[in-house]
Amino acid sequence: MDFFDSFYTWFMGLGAEYGVNPLVFGAIYIGAIPFFTLSLAWLVRNLKQKKPIVLPALLSGFFFISAYLYLIVAGRNVPYWVYLFIVLLLGFGALSTIKKIRKQVSKTEKTDGL
Repeated sequence: MDFFDSFYTWFMGLGAEYGVNPLVFGAIYIGAIPFFTLSLAWLVRNLKQKKPIVLPALLSGFFFISAYLYLIVAGRNVPYWVYLFIVLLLGFGALSTIKKIRKQVSKTEKTDGL
């Protein structure tokens, strides 16, 4: 059995393991790689330039788990780490939003003389 036969067997087995179409799962998995790479580069650039990192961090996380989001919607046997990662992403997004709102409220109060 050569490499391609082994790869094909493994890849098609994903459909049985997760109960999804392996071609759709694979297309999302492979298709997300360039978007993940770009958002990660954006994140690193923003870190170096001391710019906000919330959006590139959330996008990086989203593209990292995008194929698994498909599994959550259409499949079964989703690894537990995917649920944990989603909770962490949502928590990070919520905390960042709260900090941003508090900062804006604080600026508004200072300019309004409150």
